[in-house]
Amino acid sequence: MDKAFTKGLRLLEVLARSNKPRGITDLAKELAFTKSNVHRLLATLQAQGFVRQTPPNSTYELTLKIWELGNNVVRRLDLVSIARPAMERLAQATGETVHLSVLDDTDVVYVDKIESKHQIRAHTSVGMRAPAFAMATGKAMLAHEPDEALDRFRPLFKRFTATTRVTPEELMADIRQIRQQGYAMVLQGEWRDGIAACACAVLGRAGEVAGAIGISGPDSRLKRKELKQFSEDVREAARSISAALGHLPGQ
Repeated sequence: MDKAFTKGLRLLEVLARSNKPRGITDLAKELAFTKSNVHRLLATLQAQGFVRQTPPNSTYELTLKIWELGNNVVRRLDLVSIARPAMERLAQATGETVHLSVLDDTDVVYVDKIESKHQIRAHTSVGMRAPAFAMATGKAMLAHEPDEALDRFRPLFKRFTATTRVTPEELMADIRQIRQQGYAMVLQGEWRDGIAACACAVLGRAGEVAGAIGISGPDSRLKRKELKQFSEDVREAARSISAALGHLPGQ
């Protein structure tokens, strides 16, 4: 175990429980660290934006960065509980695996799923990451970002399958189609061979992207006709979750 990392976490915990800024001597005494150790840890945390120094007494307190990180976790937990009824209805309507995902920079992260009862199905797990540019849920969320935000994928393009989009132009063509039709569709696996999918973004109260809901399964069963047929079920699930999050149509 990394001792410096562990000490840094303990220091964060003490600062989080404190109702006023703390000095180095005070912190060193409570934590049983040397003052030089506390000073180094605070300097590192300050450089990373987690701690700030409060003049004139050279005391330290947490910034809002910790709150922002924790708030993101809470929002994801809220999303999972709110989305579950709509996910269950979608699983019942389509018979396919249902995923709830969030966007973490260039990746999608699966935060919940309902497994299909079919023997042949898409295999994923909660907590798994995948490249957003190659996933239906990822593209559904990216379609709500400005075009220039997609530039961050330029150094990341990689061919996973024969149908992976590997240029900005190819990805942008998909994004334009998603914006036009209101949902994302992957006919043949772009990250894993043989997987087809359909997804729609979930919007929060202010119209921000809160996540995406989608279905996936083998492309031998989910062809274009079936995906278009199920797309309305997916869109209805997304609308239902968005409404439960406080989003009003037209925002």
